[in-house]
Amino acid sequence: MEFGNSLKHAYICIKSIIMSFITFNDRKIAYQLAGKGETVVLLHGFCEDKRIWTDVEEELHRYNFRTLSIDLPGFGNSDLLQQAHPSIEDYSADVYAVIQHIKLAKCFLLGHSMGGYVALAFAEKYPVLIRGLGLLHSHPYPDTDEKKADRQKQIKFIVDNGHLLYIKQLIPKLFTPRFSSSNQFTLDTLIHRASGSNERGIIDALTAMIARPDRTAVLQNCSVPVLFVIGKDDITIPTNASLAQILLPEISSIHLLDKVAHMAMLEASRQTQLIIRNFLVYCQQLSQTRKNF
Repeated sequence: MEFGNSLKHAYICIKSIIMSFITFNDRKIAYQLAGKGETVVLLHGFCEDKRIWTDVEEELHRYNFRTLSIDLPGFGNSDLLQQAHPSIEDYSADVYAVIQHIKLAKCFLLGHSMGGYVALAFAEKYPVLIRGLGLLHSHPYPDTDEKKADRQKQIKFIVDNGHLLYIKQLIPKLFTPRFSSSNQFTLDTLIHRASGSNERGIIDALTAMIARPDRTAVLQNCSVPVLFVIGKDDITIPTNASLAQILLPEISSIHLLDKVAHMAMLEASRQTQLIIRNFLVYCQQLSQTRKNF
């Protein structure tokens, strides 16, 4: 039994590092496609990469879902954008390029934090491709003037001090103090991964987030269910923004998590896996019901 478990663990480790690439606009985009069934597209957040979804992917594979996780430009193993003024729409174009490459007609689309901004931009342009939309610690609103100024300060800090010091200060703030104090290995892992990101890629992402428009209408006009995962202790996303958005879609699945900040996939790992899986099953059932009528 122990030997079997060791083999399973080894398989999971090997599977987690297998990735594919496409070339789009003379740039490399890294992605991982795994599992069988209807496809769930997973978009990571700022200073993350597709590995943030590993536990969620393994859960979904057990329930007959296929997952497509993508490294957004400048993170993980994907190349930088080449635009002088990068936008969230440029990131969503990469997502569309991968989806077109694998000939995907429909998908569920989930995004964490910045990945949620990208998901909303994608949903605005390609609504017919989406069967369900998920926003984890994200929202459709543009940056306030205060937030824009704060991001500009972050850019200046990176330029002056380098991205390594920036990341070391950023990552712990994404978690509750309680989680951080008892999960140092997790934080160190995320810091190590983010440290491998290109410095310009981080600045590009901050620049794109500053410039993103209001996408309230995307949720108001959304014809598919929308999942909201909100951390009660999240200091990154304003509570008023998190709560205001939940009434926008026609159909919402709302989860407000206790003792969770900005990283539900890690702070409440099992709970988040079940929330996502149940949401996807609900979307499937609703789609079938609509077909019957």
